[in-house]
Amino acid sequence: MLQNIQGIIFDYGGTIDTNSLHWSEVLWEGYERIGIPVSKEEFRTSYVFAERALAKHPYIKPEHNFLDLLTIKCDLETSNLVERNVWNVSNTERKTKSDAIAKYCYEYVLNVLETSRPIIQKLSSEFPLVLVSNFYGNIQTILKDFKLEYFQEIIESAVVGVRKPDPQIFQLGVDALHNITNTNKITMPASSIVVIGDSFSKDILPATQIGCQTVWIKGKGWGDELIDETIPTEIITNISHLYDLFPHK
Repeated sequence: MLQNIQGIIFDYGGTIDTNSLHWSEVLWEGYERIGIPVSKEEFRTSYVFAERALAKHPYIKPEHNFLDLLTIKCDLETSNLVERNVWNVSNTERKTKSDAIAKYCYEYVLNVLETSRPIIQKLSSEFPLVLVSNFYGNIQTILKDFKLEYFQEIIESAVVGVRKPDPQIFQLGVDALHNITNTNKITMPASSIVVIGDSFSKDILPATQIGCQTVWIKGKGWGDELIDETIPTEIITNISHLYDLFPHK
Protein backbone atom coordinates (compact mmCIF):
# COMPACT_ATOMS: atom_id res chain seq x y z
CA MET A 1 0.00 0.00 0.00
CA LEU A 2 1.34 3.42 -0.98
CA GLN A 3 1.68 5.75 1.98
CA ASN A 4 2.49 9.44 2.47
CA ILE A 5 3.41 10.03 -1.18
CA GLN A 6 4.80 13.49 -1.94
CA GLY A 7 6.34 12.93 -5.38
CA ILE A 8 6.38 10.50 -8.30
CA ILE A 9 9.17 9.24 -10.57
CA PHE A 10 8.04 7.65 -13.84
CA ASP A 11 9.98 5.40 -16.18
CA TYR A 12 9.21 6.08 -19.84
CA GLY A 13 9.94 3.24 -22.28
CA GLY A 14 7.83 0.15 -21.62
CA THR A 15 5.82 1.95 -18.95
CA ILE A 16 4.12 5.02 -20.40
CA ASP A 17 4.36 4.08 -24.08
CA THR A 18 3.62 0.32 -24.16
CA ASN A 19 1.78 -0.40 -20.89
CA SER A 20 4.43 -2.87 -19.63
CA LEU A 21 4.94 -4.80 -22.89
CA HIS A 22 8.70 -5.03 -23.50
CA TRP A 23 9.71 -3.14 -26.62
CA SER A 24 11.15 -6.28 -28.19
CA GLU A 25 7.64 -7.77 -28.03
CA VAL A 26 6.04 -4.69 -29.58
CA LEU A 27 8.53 -4.78 -32.44
CA TRP A 28 8.07 -8.53 -32.89
CA GLU A 29 4.32 -7.95 -33.22
CA GLY A 30 5.18 -5.51 -36.00
CA TYR A 31 7.42 -8.05 -37.72
CA GLU A 32 4.63 -10.62 -37.63
CA ARG A 33 2.02 -8.13 -38.81
CA ILE A 34 4.12 -6.93 -41.75
CA GLY A 35 5.19 -10.48 -42.60
CA ILE A 36 8.96 -10.55 -42.13
CA PRO A 37 9.98 -14.22 -42.68
CA VAL A 38 12.39 -14.65 -39.77
CA SER A 39 12.21 -16.52 -36.46
CA LYS A 40 11.80 -14.72 -33.17
CA GLU A 41 15.29 -15.85 -32.15
CA GLU A 42 16.75 -14.34 -35.33
CA PHE A 43 14.83 -11.14 -34.70
CA ARG A 44 16.05 -10.92 -31.09
CA THR A 45 19.68 -11.11 -32.24
CA SER A 46 19.11 -8.14 -34.54
CA TYR A 47 17.16 -6.32 -31.83
CA VAL A 48 20.13 -6.58 -29.45
CA PHE A 49 22.47 -5.48 -32.26
CA ALA A 50 20.38 -2.36 -32.91
CA GLU A 51 20.09 -1.47 -29.21
CA ARG A 52 23.85 -1.68 -28.78
CA ALA A 53 24.43 0.37 -31.93
CA LEU A 54 22.05 3.08 -30.75
CA ALA A 55 23.80 3.19 -27.37
CA LYS A 56 27.23 3.44 -28.99
CA HIS A 57 26.62 5.77 -31.95
CA PRO A 58 24.74 9.10 -32.12
CA TYR A 59 22.19 7.96 -34.70
CA ILE A 60 19.40 9.60 -32.70
CA LYS A 61 19.43 13.40 -32.71
CA PRO A 62 17.69 15.64 -30.15
CA GLU A 63 15.19 16.79 -32.79
CA HIS A 64 14.07 13.24 -33.70
CA ASN A 65 10.52 12.38 -32.71
CA PHE A 66 9.43 8.84 -31.86
CA LEU A 67 8.54 7.85 -35.42
CA ASP A 68 12.01 9.01 -36.49
CA LEU A 69 13.55 6.91 -33.71
CA LEU A 70 11.54 3.83 -34.63
CA THR A 71 12.42 4.23 -38.30
CA ILE A 72 16.14 4.33 -37.46
CA LYS A 73 15.85 1.43 -35.01
CA CYS A 74 13.95 -0.77 -37.49
CA ASP A 75 16.38 0.12 -40.27
CA LEU A 76 19.30 -1.05 -38.11
CA GLU A 77 17.49 -4.28 -37.24
CA THR A 78 16.37 -5.20 -40.74
CA SER A 79 19.73 -4.26 -42.28
CA ASN A 80 21.38 -6.59 -39.78
CA LEU A 81 19.00 -9.41 -40.73
CA VAL A 82 20.02 -8.99 -44.38
CA GLU A 83 23.72 -8.71 -43.55
CA ARG A 84 23.52 -11.97 -41.60
CA ASN A 85 21.78 -13.65 -44.57
CA VAL A 86 18.74 -14.34 -42.42
CA TRP A 87 16.45 -12.37 -44.72
CA ASN A 88 17.12 -12.39 -48.47
CA VAL A 89 15.37 -9.39 -49.94
CA SER A 90 16.10 -6.32 -52.09
CA ASN A 91 17.05 -3.15 -50.27
CA THR A 92 13.94 -1.42 -51.64
CA GLU A 93 11.62 -4.06 -50.21
CA ARG A 94 13.56 -4.19 -46.96
CA LYS A 95 13.23 -0.44 -46.49
CA THR A 96 9.52 -0.44 -47.36
CA LYS A 97 8.75 -3.18 -44.84
CA SER A 98 11.09 -1.71 -42.24
CA ASP A 99 9.26 1.61 -42.40
CA ALA A 100 5.93 -0.24 -42.15
CA ILE A 101 7.07 -1.91 -38.90
CA ALA A 102 8.06 1.48 -37.51
CA LYS A 103 4.67 2.93 -38.40
CA TYR A 104 2.86 -0.04 -36.84
CA CYS A 105 4.78 0.42 -33.58
CA TYR A 106 4.15 4.16 -33.60
CA GLU A 107 0.41 3.57 -33.95
CA TYR A 108 0.63 1.03 -31.12
CA VAL A 109 2.08 3.71 -28.84
CA LEU A 110 -0.54 6.27 -29.85
CA ASN A 111 -3.21 3.78 -28.81
CA VAL A 112 -1.58 3.11 -25.40
CA LEU A 113 -1.22 6.84 -24.76
CA GLU A 114 -5.00 7.21 -24.92
CA THR A 115 -4.94 5.39 -21.56
CA SER A 116 -1.67 6.52 -20.00
CA ARG A 117 -1.75 10.23 -20.87
CA PRO A 118 -4.94 11.10 -18.91
CA ILE A 119 -3.61 9.25 -15.85
CA ILE A 120 -0.32 11.16 -15.95
CA GLN A 121 -2.21 14.42 -16.43
CA LYS A 122 -4.38 13.76 -13.36
CA LEU A 123 -1.41 12.73 -11.22
CA SER A 124 0.50 15.85 -12.29
CA SER A 125 -2.26 18.01 -10.82
CA GLU A 126 -1.73 16.37 -7.41
CA PHE A 127 1.99 15.50 -7.23
CA PRO A 128 5.27 16.78 -8.69
CA LEU A 129 6.44 14.40 -11.42
CA VAL A 130 9.95 13.55 -12.61
CA LEU A 131 10.82 11.27 -15.53
CA VAL A 132 13.84 8.94 -15.22
CA SER A 133 14.66 7.08 -18.43
CA ASN A 134 17.38 5.21 -20.29
CA PHE A 135 17.05 7.14 -23.52
CA TYR A 136 18.92 8.57 -26.49
CA GLY A 137 18.95 12.34 -25.91
CA ASN A 138 15.64 13.13 -27.62
CA ILE A 139 13.11 12.46 -24.86
CA GLN A 140 12.08 16.14 -24.72
CA THR A 141 11.09 16.03 -28.39
CA ILE A 142 9.14 12.82 -27.85
CA LEU A 143 7.26 14.18 -24.85
CA LYS A 144 6.27 17.25 -26.87
CA ASP A 145 5.25 15.10 -29.86
CA PHE A 146 3.07 12.92 -27.62
CA LYS A 147 1.66 15.82 -25.55
CA LEU A 148 3.21 14.45 -22.37
CA GLU A 149 4.75 17.65 -21.01
CA TYR A 150 3.69 17.06 -17.41
CA PHE A 151 7.13 16.39 -15.92
CA GLN A 152 8.87 19.09 -13.95
CA GLU A 153 12.28 17.51 -14.45
CA ILE A 154 13.73 14.99 -16.92
CA ILE A 155 16.60 12.66 -15.98
CA GLU A 156 17.75 11.06 -19.26
CA SER A 157 20.63 8.58 -19.30
CA ALA A 158 22.22 9.97 -22.48
CA VAL A 159 22.34 13.41 -20.87
CA VAL A 160 23.36 12.62 -17.28
CA GLY A 161 25.78 9.78 -18.13
CA VAL A 162 24.19 7.23 -15.78
CA ARG A 163 22.03 4.30 -16.87
CA LYS A 164 19.62 1.99 -15.13
CA PRO A 165 19.96 -0.28 -13.26
CA ASP A 166 22.47 1.99 -11.48
CA PRO A 167 20.51 3.32 -8.46
CA GLN A 168 22.29 6.66 -8.89
CA ILE A 169 19.99 7.63 -11.77
CA PHE A 170 17.01 7.28 -9.44
CA GLN A 171 18.85 9.24 -6.77
CA LEU A 172 19.10 12.05 -9.31
CA GLY A 173 15.32 11.85 -9.64
CA VAL A 174 14.89 11.99 -5.87
CA ASP A 175 17.23 15.00 -5.71
CA ALA A 176 15.27 16.71 -8.48
CA LEU A 177 11.99 16.25 -6.61
CA HIS A 178 13.59 17.61 -3.44
CA ASN A 179 14.81 20.70 -5.34
CA ILE A 180 11.39 21.22 -6.93
CA THR A 181 9.63 21.22 -3.57
CA ASN A 182 12.40 22.89 -1.57
CA THR A 183 11.12 26.31 -2.65
CA ASN A 184 8.12 25.54 -0.46
CA LYS A 185 10.40 24.40 2.40
CA ILE A 186 9.12 20.81 2.07
CA THR A 187 11.52 17.98 2.81
CA MET A 188 11.04 15.05 0.44
CA PRO A 189 12.85 11.88 1.56
CA ALA A 190 13.09 8.91 -0.76
CA SER A 191 10.55 7.06 1.36
CA SER A 192 7.89 9.60 0.34
CA ILE A 193 8.56 9.09 -3.39
CA VAL A 194 7.10 6.32 -5.54
CA VAL A 195 8.88 5.00 -8.62
CA ILE A 196 6.65 3.57 -11.36
CA GLY A 197 8.17 1.24 -13.94
CA ASP A 198 7.76 -1.91 -16.00
CA SER A 199 11.18 -3.49 -15.39
CA PHE A 200 11.73 -5.35 -12.13
CA SER A 201 15.52 -5.31 -12.43
CA LYS A 202 15.99 -1.84 -13.95
CA ASP A 203 13.27 0.10 -12.13
CA ILE A 204 11.97 -1.66 -9.04
CA LEU A 205 15.18 -3.07 -7.57
CA PRO A 206 17.37 0.06 -7.85
CA ALA A 207 14.55 2.32 -6.66
CA THR A 208 14.01 0.09 -3.65
CA GLN A 209 17.74 0.19 -2.90
CA ILE A 210 17.63 3.95 -2.36
CA GLY A 211 14.50 3.76 -0.21
CA CYS A 212 11.67 4.65 -2.61
CA GLN A 213 8.26 3.06 -2.68
CA THR A 214 7.55 1.32 -5.99
CA VAL A 215 4.76 0.33 -8.34
CA TRP A 216 5.67 -2.45 -10.74
CA ILE A 217 3.53 -2.56 -13.86
CA LYS A 218 4.03 -6.25 -14.51
CA GLY A 219 3.76 -7.32 -18.12
CA LYS A 220 5.52 -9.36 -20.77
CA GLY A 221 9.23 -8.65 -20.29
CA TRP A 222 12.46 -9.79 -21.89
CA GLY A 223 12.21 -13.09 -20.05
CA ASP A 224 15.53 -13.23 -18.19
CA GLU A 225 14.74 -11.41 -14.93
CA LEU A 226 14.84 -13.02 -11.50
CA ILE A 227 11.67 -11.84 -9.79
CA ASP A 228 10.79 -11.42 -6.13
CA GLU A 229 7.22 -10.16 -5.94
CA THR A 230 7.57 -9.31 -2.25
CA ILE A 231 9.83 -6.35 -3.12
CA PRO A 232 7.49 -3.93 -4.98
CA THR A 233 5.17 -1.86 -2.80
CA GLU A 234 2.39 -2.48 -5.32
CA ILE A 235 2.02 -4.67 -8.41
CA ILE A 236 -0.47 -3.96 -11.20
CA THR A 237 -0.81 -5.46 -14.66
CA ASN A 238 -2.23 -2.47 -16.50
CA ILE A 239 -1.45 1.23 -16.23
CA SER A 240 -5.19 1.91 -16.18
CA HIS A 241 -5.16 0.73 -12.54
CA LEU A 242 -2.44 3.18 -11.49
CA TYR A 243 -4.45 6.23 -10.43
CA ASP A 244 -6.53 4.24 -7.94
CA LEU A 245 -3.40 3.28 -5.95
CA PHE A 246 -2.90 6.85 -4.75
CA PRO A 247 -4.67 8.67 -1.94
CA HIS A 248 -6.45 11.66 -3.46
CA LYS A 249 -7.62 14.90 -1.95
